[in-house]
Amino acid sequence: MTDPSHHRAGIVDAHHHIWRAADLPWLQGEMVPRIFGPYEPIRRDYPIAEYLAEAAPCGITSSVYVQTNWPLGRALDEVAWLRDVHAETGWPTAVVGSADLFDAGAADVLRRQAALTPLVRGTRLQLHWHERPEFRFAEAPDRMKDATFRRNLATLAELGWLFELQVFPAQMADAADLAGDFPEITFVLVHAGMPVGSDAVAEWTRGMRLLAERPNVVVKLSGQGTFVHRVDRALIERVTATCLDLFGSRRCMWGSNLPIEKLWTDLRTLLTAWQDALAGRTVEEVHDVFTATATRVYRL
Repeated sequence: MTDPSHHRAGIVDAHHHIWRAADLPWLQGEMVPRIFGPYEPIRRDYPIAEYLAEAAPCGITSSVYVQTNWPLGRALDEVAWLRDVHAETGWPTAVVGSADLFDAGAADVLRRQAALTPLVRGTRLQLHWHERPEFRFAEAPDRMKDATFRRNLATLAELGWLFELQVFPAQMADAADLAGDFPEITFVLVHAGMPVGSDAVAEWTRGMRLLAERPNVVVKLSGQGTFVHRVDRALIERVTATCLDLFGSRRCMWGSNLPIEKLWTDLRTLLTAWQDALAGRTVEEVHDVFTATATRVYRL
């Protein structure tokens, strides 16, 4: 296991969620299929106090909240709520919000979010599309080519914000083109590009090579329990090795994806699996993945 002394600066959790279930339609009423499978145990409030009770003993000293699919019409409410949570607790350290980037008025929403709080560092609008309907979020695989989406995306450069890029391997060629067309924007690849099953390894690796050619793309080492519903150490080790070899440690960061991963594990077990996957790496590489990259990218 990685020597804890490597993390004297504190571990940064680059991807976690807190929520009030009443704000999230997918946590109310009839179960809405999600890519991580059945989720009855987390259909409840997950407040910052519960997250901190798990994070602090693991050495996590700062964190990035990533949007939880509030209705897009309430994108300002989500940011305002997080501003208030931070004022009360000092957490989260930074916020990634959302907006309907396919709507002509999205640029105004983004600017109003920026006016609400300096905590906001970027936005996520999930673009992932898959042949399996339960894995889909976007309406089509090529939505990142949409002209309105691209006009709104340009607003991120104006604000100095990043874009959380969530796509499947089959979409990575288009994603690489998108990153190439907006070199002034940092693109954070969510869940390391979401490899699905051993049969997709070759396609995922090809796509990751394309994205690695774009210097403004960084990778988030998170969410590898999404499809297997367990802590799969072999998968985590393979993803870690490939990402570090292709992108280098200065473009890789770790994130917990809590409370989603709580469906099959606890934070200590999850973090230990990622630390063990980095056990053969240098002190500098480990520091990058668990602290330095996220600190730089999210301006913590």
